[in-house]
Amino acid sequence: KELYNSIKFSLSVVFSVAYAGYISPAFPIDIKAKSAVIVEVSTGKILLDKNADSPMAPASMSKLMTLYILFERLKDGSLSLDDTFRVSENAWRKGGAKSGSSTMFLLPGQNVRIEDLIRGIIVQSGNDACIVVAEGISGSEESFAEEMTVRGRAIGLLKSNFHNST
Repeated sequence: KELYNSIKFSLSVVFSVAYAGYISPAFPIDIKAKSAVIVEVSTGKILLDKNADSPMAPASMSKLMTLYILFERLKDGSLSLDDTFRVSENAWRKGGAKSGSSTMFLLPGQNVRIEDLIRGIIVQSGNDACIVVAEGISGSEESFAEEMTVRGRAIGLLKSNFHNST
């Protein structure tokens, strides 16, 4: 019972502080991140907005957008998980082992199933896999980046400008 009361007291303190911070500017949320947004899910109320509109270049956002466009193609049936894309010399040089970046270690001329490319992007953060997808969908990474920017704006990423798939 003593342990139960101790836990109950600790939780009430945490919830009281959290609640006070939620409704009172006297308890501002101090974070080390350069930018952040916290949104209360049920109401959509923004609880924290720290440099939310400041431009930044997060690589993972580009990879997420690459996957988003790929998943749209899978959903509309224009691509399937068993379709393959060919690894170009460009994808190998810019995103493969030769680049020294995170990679799926694809080889030029190799045909890779879309399902495997998805795993390579998600699990290995493969830059080569992203470039292969971009070239497979749009013919070039530059064209794909333009499509990413247009699609991003359509879904609310109004200030995002994509320059590549990685």
